[in-house]
Amino acid sequence: MTEKDFHKVLESFDYFEMILLEIEAHPRLLPSFMKFALTSQHPNSWRALWIADKLFNKHPDRIEPYIPQMIGQLKTEQHHGRKRHLLKLISQSEVDSGYSGFLVDYCLNVFTSEEPVANRVHAMQVLYNISETEPDLKPELLDIIQQEIEFRPTPGIRTRGSKLAKKLFLQINSQESWGDNLLIRS
Repeated sequence: MTEKDFHKVLESFDYFEMILLEIEAHPRLLPSFMKFALTSQHPNSWRALWIADKLFNKHPDRIEPYIPQMIGQLKTEQHHGRKRHLLKLISQSEVDSGYSGFLVDYCLNVFTSEEPVANRVHAMQVLYNISETEPDLKPELLDIIQQEIEFRPTPGIRTRGSKLAKKLFLQINSQESWGDNLLIRS
């Protein structure tokens, strides 16, 4: 399939299942499809990211190699639907620590902005995922999540935020008590 073919079939949601099945059956199509999904300025190219999201659910190993490109795409992406799918895919993947600095800055901006709720929720999840490898981020992230729940309590922010805040609170307190036990023993 060419980029022109992708344009044509993405005009209607009726073809989405067909495209997904075609890419599953013929993985050689994936590079050109992902190039279209990540770089096309076509108004319906966000639909290609939606299909990539569905493919990720079945075959994450096929989409994960494109995560660095997705992170790079965030730097210039303006379309909210495309950002939503990029952030969702990034939030479900292991991300190389070399991208942590950019992602922390980017996701903090998205999470505390007026972006659509789904984008904010996925950004919050990315931040939590990074905090798992960078524990010093946990207290600040907990404060920010609690602030967002208090001042902009949409259902999505409250639901995911409460779950993540509870995890962060328990993790922070277990680290502190572990550290206190070391001081007592010394």
